[in-house]
Amino acid sequence: MSRHFDTGDVDARRPLLTGEQPDSSAPDSDEGEIIFERSIEHEGVRNAAKKLSYEEAVEGSGFGLFHWLLLLVCGWANASDAVEILCVSFLLPTARCDLLLSSADMGLLTASIFLGMMVGGYVWGYLADQRGRRKVLVVSLTVNGVFGCLASFSPWFWLFLLLRFLSGVGVGGSIPVIFSYFSEFMPRLRRGAMISALATFWMAGNILAAGLAWLVIPRTWAHVSLGALDFQSWRLFVVLCSIPSLSSALIFKLLMPESPKFLMEVGEEAEAIRVFRKMFDLNNRRKENTFSEFSLFISSKQKGELEEVRTPASLRNILKKGLSPIKKIFSGALKGRSVALLIIFYCISFGYYGLWMWFPELFERVEDGGSPCANISLSSPDHNQNCYPVKTAVYMEGFIIAASNLPGNIFTILVMDSTGGKVLLSGSLVVSSVSVFLIYVVQTKAQSLGLSCVFSGVSVIAWNALDVVGTELYPTQLRSSALGFFTGVGRVAAIMGNIAFGKLVDSNCAIPVLLVSALLLTGGLVALLLPQTKQTELT
Repeated sequence: MSRHFDTGDVDARRPLLTGEQPDSSAPDSDEGEIIFERSIEHEGVRNAAKKLSYEEAVEGSGFGLFHWLLLLVCGWANASDAVEILCVSFLLPTARCDLLLSSADMGLLTASIFLGMMVGGYVWGYLADQRGRRKVLVVSLTVNGVFGCLASFSPWFWLFLLLRFLSGVGVGGSIPVIFSYFSEFMPRLRRGAMISALATFWMAGNILAAGLAWLVIPRTWAHVSLGALDFQSWRLFVVLCSIPSLSSALIFKLLMPESPKFLMEVGEEAEAIRVFRKMFDLNNRRKENTFSEFSLFISSKQKGELEEVRTPASLRNILKKGLSPIKKIFSGALKGRSVALLIIFYCISFGYYGLWMWFPELFERVEDGGSPCANISLSSPDHNQNCYPVKTAVYMEGFIIAASNLPGNIFTILVMDSTGGKVLLSGSLVVSSVSVFLIYVVQTKAQSLGLSCVFSGVSVIAWNALDVVGTELYPTQLRSSALGFFTGVGRVAAIMGNIAFGKLVDSNCAIPVLLVSALLLTGGLVALLLPQTKQTELT
């Protein structure tokens, strides 16, 4: 791990501290990069300091307390998204009786949040590239939490479905933007490991959702009557699942700065300086070092682009401009990697969410032993004895599967910077494919649980690698838009996966399970076509 945090090779590129002399041997910044320059006085003579690129500015701000606090805040937001998405899968075994759901209805319910994420993903991503990462995070997390909470009070399935869709619109914005925001504070040599650490908070959200389901849903004390609404324990669970999103929105609103990379891109010089100073002060709070005075400037091209963004436009021009990032990521040098990522996002999202959202329901069906596809007698919502009393073992197994993410997350953090995201992405998708195939083959509950844990631990490596690779493949002005678009593609795949499971889980369970295995294998092979991005600089 020591090589991940070795900053000796960047000392020459950090901003000069008070009293230090500039190193004339250091290379100039790349053309077109937003840079800042400082002036220091030595022996009464004012010497112009060297110009530093964005990467050099971030490295010069140091690494320490600010970045660890940033990890906690962004990690909590990432965990809140996981809680909001996965809570539906844990409430299915009981909510299906109260809302009178068939397996097809459950497929629509699990797909509804992904439909919202598909709608919100690109729109929020585009707004984040135009108006700022932090603003979008505050609004999208608030939308997620508010509508997620309101859904718990819905007495009808159609209204519950609508509110889950609206909650998904908020989730669709925060997931891609949070990784763009976080990566733009990170020094190049630490970026891979830190993004991998951020991705581990998805596991924390998964465990939190599973733990809450285990603690709350089986409890009869949580059952109260609110007029015409029979407020069962699963509804309280839904309310609790909205708290992480709302608290994250409040933290970003009150405490967090805007991305300095974005501020430099849009010419907000004073605010960018303030952010760099805040980073430096927190990271060097126990040292006597101070930041010298410096200023920022942007190129004439960037100024022109900024004026164009702020000029009022017609609806047609707004739509044209909104779709222009898609055209850019599928043209020129970006075309090949974009096509590959489109396929990978589709394959992993169909496979992961198609199977993961149905784990609690499948494990309820194997409660008496056998294969998940062998027992379909519990699919009818017409008899409440199938839902009550709640089988606690189902949620215990969900908690175990969620906790099995831990080894994969630790492995990713340890090897990401040295191995690179491409190799981890391809290898983990192939192993995930094999584990899903074996889930279908096995005949006992213990074997199904064991292979499900393998799938959980290995598939999380693929997601972590995809988070790192995705942020490094695109420039700043396209990063959030690209991630928003590809996550939107992933939501389409997740919708199709959940509907496929809902339609076929009772009649022919083998088809969706084997399809998941085939798609994960395809994604693993396509990942080999991506360029290697290990420790690359953000553009």
